[in-house]
Amino acid sequence: RDLDVPWGLVLRDDGSALVTLRDSGDVLHVHPGEDPVVLGTVPGLAPDGEGGLLGIAAAPEDPARIFVYLTTAEDNRVLRMRLADGELGPAEAVLTGIPRSSIHNGGRIAFGPDGHLYVATGDASAAGAAQDPDSLAGKILRVDTDGLPAPGNPAPGSPVWSLGHRNVQGLGWDDDGRMFASEFGQNTWDELNRIEPGGNYGWPEVEGTAGADGFIDPVQQWRPAEASPSGIAVTADAVYVAALRGQSLWRVPLSEDGDTGEAQRLLHEEYGRLRTVVADDGALWLLTSNTFRGSPAEDDDRVIVLDPAELG
Repeated sequence: RDLDVPWGLVLRDDGSALVTLRDSGDVLHVHPGEDPVVLGTVPGLAPDGEGGLLGIAAAPEDPARIFVYLTTAEDNRVLRMRLADGELGPAEAVLTGIPRSSIHNGGRIAFGPDGHLYVATGDASAAGAAQDPDSLAGKILRVDTDGLPAPGNPAPGSPVWSLGHRNVQGLGWDDDGRMFASEFGQNTWDELNRIEPGGNYGWPEVEGTAGADGFIDPVQQWRPAEASPSGIAVTADAVYVAALRGQSLWRVPLSEDGDTGEAQRLLHEEYGRLRTVVADDGALWLLTSNTFRGSPAEDDDRVIVLDPAELG
């Protein structure tokens, strides 16, 4: 509790978690029921509006290799560090040059089932960049642990995995390797998309379901007042979507073939704005986001761990 703008969360094998604080640049080690411990402060941070220290991920083959996404004075970038003896070691930039702005910085990073790092970016207030295959803005990128374009990307030598995104905020995969991503819309529709390599998701030409040639429609959409979707967690039977403005956790049922059912609204206004959700061993970990654009409760912001079976 009492955290200042927490943003990203990655779980550890011992049941603890690492949490990023957006404005201070601190990385916390969080054990349930204990006071958080600061492992280090990420250098080069230039927090500005929605930018700052955002996503965090750990390499699956070496969980001590920690990756973070942050906003600097020049760009958004991904850094690599090593966690040893309770401290984060020196930071090394592995992916730079992602356009930055005070809004639409993306920021979620996650390792996919293929072992490669996926990086969600925003259009950085330049909507047309989302359709430019040579720009890193408005994309989902797929790179190796050195930040180089991963083998098998749609365009050889390019890190771009999908394009036409306004501001991707959540990444996740089901048990069959199908990829999902949440995305802030503008004024009309927020989206949950099923991501295909090389897919074009339409921004800024379309928003929400359009049925337009050349663009992939979302599998779920919401009015921004109901969602403003941030992080997602994909389980065997559902995609859970943390909603900021909507102050809810949305549960989107998944069938065996990857189709989605009618979304169910959970935790409406119980914890305020929800930034991040992560699933692990039958539990859901949530980060609230009420100390930024919210109405903080006495103990905000918080890390909350829930049993999804108790949510209805």
